[in-house]
Amino acid sequence: MVHIRKSIRGASKTSDINITPLIDMVFILLIFFMVTTSFVKETGVDVQRPAASTAVLKEKGNILIGVTSDGRVFLEKKQIDVRSVRAHIEQCLAVNPEGGVVIVADKTSHTGMVIKVMDQCRLAGAKNLSIAASKSGADF
Repeated sequence: MVHIRKSIRGASKTSDINITPLIDMVFILLIFFMVTTSFVKETGVDVQRPAASTAVLKEKGNILIGVTSDGRVFLEKKQIDVRSVRAHIEQCLAVNPEGGVVIVADKTSHTGMVIKVMDQCRLAGAKNLSIAASKSGADF
């Protein structure tokens, strides 16, 4: 009796669109691009690097610290106090113990401030510490 009523009303079969494979494919592509993207960390400040004829390209600089010409210190686009550099570096090294620290100092920055930052990095336990320079002839 039920079948007769459905056929009389003209009920037809409904077709469903299954979008589950499409969603799965989008998630796979998203994961692929997230894994293959290289994340670039920046100091958060533009500086003029000093030139050095013996500068060597370093492939990985995991922790970048910027020092401006007026003595401000930046880490991950945030201005920090020089006294808190040690705590920040310890926290970064806890996440990545093999990480290297690169100090990106302006060529007109005070040497005393750069030395303070280097000292705080070493006290935090950074073993691989370097200063960024541009690769060109020395400007003496």
